Amino acid sequence: MTGGEVLDLAREAVWTMILVAAPIMIVGLLVGIVIALFQALTQIQEMTLVFVPKILAIFVTILITLPFMSSMLETFMGRISEMILTSG
Repeated sequence: MTGGEVLDLAREAVWTMILVAAPIMIVGLLVGIVIALFQALTQIQEMTLVFVPKILAIFVTILITLPFMSSMLETFMGRISEMILTSG
């Protein structure tokens, strides 16, 4: 395996990681912003108010995007397995 192939594999791994984690991170960010805005508007400064809605939203997002995440990871693992089999 050459250095270029290793860099391509690393680039693909990082891109796959970003695509798999992006929906969860975006939902967590949006829920956090909405709750922070609600807290600022109502002047409720309860620190634990953020955690329960954010955890529930992230859990629901994981359940919804699980097929997408598993297919992305399966495709990536298939490419890695193919590379291992052809190089050996």
